[in-house]
Amino acid sequence: MQLVITEKPSVARAIAQVIHAGEQKDGYLEGNGYRVSWCIGHLVELASADTYREEWKKWSYETLPIIPEKWQYQVKEQTKKQYQVLKKLFHDPEVSEVICATDAGREGELIFRLVYEQAGCTKPFKRLWISSMEESAISDGFANLKDGREYDHLYESAVCRSVADWLVGINATRLFTVLYRHKLTVGRVQTPTLAMLVEREQRIAEFKKEPYFLVHLLCGGLDAVTERIREKENAEEIMRACQNRQAFIVSVIKEEKAVHPPKLYDLTTLQREANRLFGFTAQQTLDYTQALYEKKLVTYPRTDSQFLTEDMEQTARELSQVVLQKIPCMEGITYEPEIGRVLNSKKVSDHHAILPTIELSKAELSKVPGGELQILTMIAVRLVCATGESHRYEAVRAELSCEGNTFTAVGRSILTVGWKGYEERFKKSSKADRDKEEKEELPLPQLSEGMCFDQVKTKVSQHFTVPPKHFLEDTLLSAMEHAGSEEITEEVERKGLGTPATRAAIIEKLVEKGFVERKKKQMLPTEDGQKLISVLPEVVKSPMLTAEWENDLSLIARGEKPADVFLSGIEELVSDLVHTYHEVGEKGKELFSSDREVIGICPKCGGNVYESKINFYCENRDCSFALFKNNKYFASMRKELTRSIVQSFLKNGMAKVSGLYSQKKDSTFSAVIHMDASGKYPQFSMTFETEKKKSKGK
Repeated sequence: MQLVITEKPSVARAIAQVIHAGEQKDGYLEGNGYRVSWCIGHLVELASADTYREEWKKWSYETLPIIPEKWQYQVKEQTKKQYQVLKKLFHDPEVSEVICATDAGREGELIFRLVYEQAGCTKPFKRLWISSMEESAISDGFANLKDGREYDHLYESAVCRSVADWLVGINATRLFTVLYRHKLTVGRVQTPTLAMLVEREQRIAEFKKEPYFLVHLLCGGLDAVTERIREKENAEEIMRACQNRQAFIVSVIKEEKAVHPPKLYDLTTLQREANRLFGFTAQQTLDYTQALYEKKLVTYPRTDSQFLTEDMEQTARELSQVVLQKIPCMEGITYEPEIGRVLNSKKVSDHHAILPTIELSKAELSKVPGGELQILTMIAVRLVCATGESHRYEAVRAELSCEGNTFTAVGRSILTVGWKGYEERFKKSSKADRDKEEKEELPLPQLSEGMCFDQVKTKVSQHFTVPPKHFLEDTLLSAMEHAGSEEITEEVERKGLGTPATRAAIIEKLVEKGFVERKKKQMLPTEDGQKLISVLPEVVKSPMLTAEWENDLSLIARGEKPADVFLSGIEELVSDLVHTYHEVGEKGKELFSSDREVIGICPKCGGNVYESKINFYCENRDCSFALFKNNKYFASMRKELTRSIVQSFLKNGMAKVSGLYSQKKDSTFSAVIHMDASGKYPQFSMTFETEKKKSKGK
């Protein structure tokens, strides 16, 4: 019996159907000598800091840096039931071999291996490595299973990534949180991404627009203009000098140019274009594409390649014809696809570019949900565009002279529409957003050197320099993809900030944490986001760090760099960070203060504690500390949990309270409140005193 482990239930069902394991069991499917079960994302994760040592439960500078001697893992509470199913299957005597069928990539490898090791499984395992959920791809994959140990280095790189992120995230977040008394979340990828947004907004805020002027020469159907002129008086002087005078053509330069077809989609370019055309967020595009992948309509989405391998030529040719038959906006097109331009095995690593699958030929597109259908159409049309004919045009540049001043007119004439015709069909049919700034150049009239124009007309137009543009999700993804490129040498494998699979989640996390907000398509840093970047050191907000990491992780995955060398460097980094940044001035501590009155400092995370109508709470959303005013113990003694009590409690670690104990008013009580070891819940230790007797209770 072979046990197949997938990343998601939907993938498990698709695979089970192909290998004829259709009998439904509790948490898995069975049949034909297979059992097929699934993870639900990451079932096992790195243990939290407070599971290692008692002192690491409290956020304080003295406990830093936090560097575990031996890494521990824990089963995620919300998916523990499925983990138990897998553990039982791993140890079932009937199971002789395991097949890892999680997503074919670094994170998919990590998801499987952590469950395999946490469950204590020692049975041999194979690796299913496929780029499509089509039946033929799954069958071929099972016919060519790899030895699981061939991917040990990939697993090592995945572990290094998660451990390094944990070390930097935990230490930097706690360090700057306790220094500034405000929850400041720091992440290896999200912080440099936020820094790019903040830097762009600063440039926009500091920008001062400046006017400039153009003088227009209007003659013979031309609108020729000067270079930019800074002073209005100079522009008007040229205008008056040329008005009603003679102009002649000094030169006419004609050049045939070509716009070559675009490359196929990798995930990032797909996300960028979907945002530009339809306003989809990166996460929405990933979700739609993943759903299409699981429906067998597109190939594996989390790819960074825009090419196909040479052996896919016939497949691509067949798919291009399917697109013409099935995609409405492509109907009636006849063309001979130039498949060779999308083939390059050297530029395909784990997965080739995103393609529609042959299943498209049988799909009922009317049943595909709206967002998914738009993405499917984009991917299908892209194949036709990428293998289409180049768009060719003649560019004309004419220079005119009038009274010693030079004017220029430009235009273009389309020679061959080529692939742009297919793109235009798609945009019209899908009602995609048009690029408002795309200025179409019209053809110029027939011109020749030496032509003269009498009684020319002139005018002056005023313009202004423009600031840098706000980031859109489209341009932010591009900036993340290329971040750090200019800071490292050519031979380094560039990965930018994050990977195609993680960039969407990073953007969503910044929005969720309140550091970034969406305004229409614009991505803008909030006030908290700008403050955070203002206090963080360059080492954690520069894209250079993550560029170096991704290069090292690639080397580890190829077996060219030891994992322990990489992790030693990360440990040294966080230690230096803690020892370098150990105090801030009073102004720094006030930077994140608000109009709300601070009741005290949270004993759990170091954040500010505020008062609401129902409780006293920590400002940090991720912190569980809270003292509720309607505490039953206090209510039983007709005593309120007041601000003064809580202030004393937070300042001294304890608070004394007293009051009446009985309705007869002949008994009083006194109590001392202590904080328990975790700092999570208050522990009440009460001593009662009355005129008649003394009693103790807890």
